[in-house]
Amino acid sequence: MNLNKAMIIGRLTRDPESRTTTSGQAVASFAVATNQVWKDPQGQRQERVEYHNIVAWGKLAEICSQYLNKGKQIYIEGRLQTRDWEGQDGIKRYKTEIVADSMIMLDRAGSSSGPKKDADVENQDNGDDVKKEDVPF
Repeated sequence: MNLNKAMIIGRLTRDPESRTTTSGQAVASFAVATNQVWKDPQGQRQERVEYHNIVAWGKLAEICSQYLNKGKQIYIEGRLQTRDWEGQDGIKRYKTEIVADSMIMLDRAGSSSGPKKDADVENQDNGDDVKKEDVPF
């Protein structure tokens, strides 16, 4: 049995970058920061930030590009994927990303960085299209 599942809650560190592949597929990429807070043995508050690269495809990418921006708090669910390539200097490079399957906006109405309402959007890999009027905000 295998399982590749990633679930994070954090804030966008930048606006999504969107593009379209040569085959016409929408893709959006952005980063989300998550914080871990704890007290060390001396009782001092410690904090560590992790940055996660996110990639969304299809209708989910279009929705992320349209409604997300820097500072918004979101829940992302997806799978981990590592890409590799050779840089111009000949050195092999790696990048691990979360390929998003679903996204929930967590900011509340009236917050400075929040959307009008929460939204729960899933990537439609089964061929069903998400219509703009189906998005609850």
